[in-house]
Amino acid sequence: MQDEVVQKAGEKYARAKPFDGQFSRWGYNPVSVRIGEEKVKMEIPRLYDNKAEETVGLANYQKLKEIELPSEQLLKKIILGLSEHDYKTVTQQAIESFGLSQSSVSRAFMEQSSKTLEDFEQRDLSHYDFVALLIDGKHLLKEQVVIALGVTRKGDKVPLGFIQTTTENAKAVKGLLQDLLARNFQFDEGLLAIIDGAKGLSKAIKEVFGEFVVIQRCQWHKREDVVSYLNKEEEERYRGKLQRAYLEPDYQTARSKLLEIKEELKQINRNAANSLQEGLEETLTLHKLGLIEELGVSLTTTNIIENLNSQLNKYLGRIKRWVNPEMQARWVAVALVEVGKKMRRINNYKKLYLLRTALKTELKLKQQKVA
Repeated sequence: MQDEVVQKAGEKYARAKPFDGQFSRWGYNPVSVRIGEEKVKMEIPRLYDNKAEETVGLANYQKLKEIELPSEQLLKKIILGLSEHDYKTVTQQAIESFGLSQSSVSRAFMEQSSKTLEDFEQRDLSHYDFVALLIDGKHLLKEQVVIALGVTRKGDKVPLGFIQTTTENAKAVKGLLQDLLARNFQFDEGLLAIIDGAKGLSKAIKEVFGEFVVIQRCQWHKREDVVSYLNKEEEERYRGKLQRAYLEPDYQTARSKLLEIKEELKQINRNAANSLQEGLEETLTLHKLGLIEELGVSLTTTNIIENLNSQLNKYLGRIKRWVNPEMQARWVAVALVEVGKKMRRINNYKKLYLLRTALKTELKLKQQKVA
C-alpha cells in the first residue's frame, strides 16, 4: 500500500510528482484487516485527489478486504452459532469479526455451503467397512428429511446421505439407498439395518440389499407403540414388562415372554396386542444373532440416529424459513458434516467383529479365511 502511495503521490518532499501532482498524502486511517484467521488493527495511508477535491481509497486495500473468507471458520461461526443465536445475530457477529459486509458474508457462506453439499453428496464410500445402517426421518420446519447413518466395523458413525421427502415412502428411500450404492457403499459381507418400523423403509431396504441384509426393528418404538393404546396405569406396567422381556439375552426366552405379554394384552386391549405381534420377530433380530449382551445397548434401537437428529435440531432449529429446497439441502449438509466430526464410536465397538461373523452365518455368506 505504501508503494501505491509512492506511485500516485511520489516520494516525500520530492519536487517532481506523478500525475502532475493530482494526488497528495492525506494521513492515515485506523482500520482492521484479516490476516489468516485473525482480525488485525493497523493504519492505512490515505490519498487526496486534488482535482476531484476528495479522499480516495487505495486499490490494494480494497483487494485485501475482498480476499476470500476462511471457509471453515466462517461455516463454524454461522452453523455452530445457530445453536445459541438466530441467523441474523450470528451473521452480524461474523460481519463484525471479519470486517466485511452482510452481502459478502452471505455470499461466502452460500458458496462454501454449496461446495460442502457437493462434496458430501459425491463422497466415495468404498474405503468404509460398514456393518450397520440406520435410517430415520427428521422434520425441519414442517419438511421431512430422511437421513442415512452408517456404522463401521471400528464403531465409527458416518452420516451418509439424506433426501427431502414428504414421508418415509419406499420409492424415495430406495432412491437414497441406490445413491449410496452409486458411491460404492459396500454391503456384500452382510449388513444390519436398524429402523423405527416404517413399512416404506423396510421395503426399500429389502429391495436394494436383498439377501445381504437383516432388519432390526427399534425396540423402543415398538414398546411405545404398544403402550400408546393403554391407560396410564397399564401403560407404566406394560412398559416395564416389555422392557424386561427385551433385556433377556436369550432369543427363545425373550420371545416367550413377549408372546405371554401379547396374550395378556388380548384381554385388555386388542389393538395393543396386535401392535406387539406386528413385526415382533424383527425386534428380536439381535437376539437371534446372539449379541444382546455385547451390542444390545447400541443396536436394538434407533437411538444413535435419534441423537444425530437432535444435534441437527440444535443447529438448524432456529432457522425461521427455508427459502427453497436448495437452501435446506445446503444447511443440512453443513450440519451433518459438523455433527459427524463430533460423533463418538458406539458402545462396546471392539465387539463389532462378532456382528460381522454372526451376519455371515445368519445370511449364509461365505466366511473369509484368516491366515
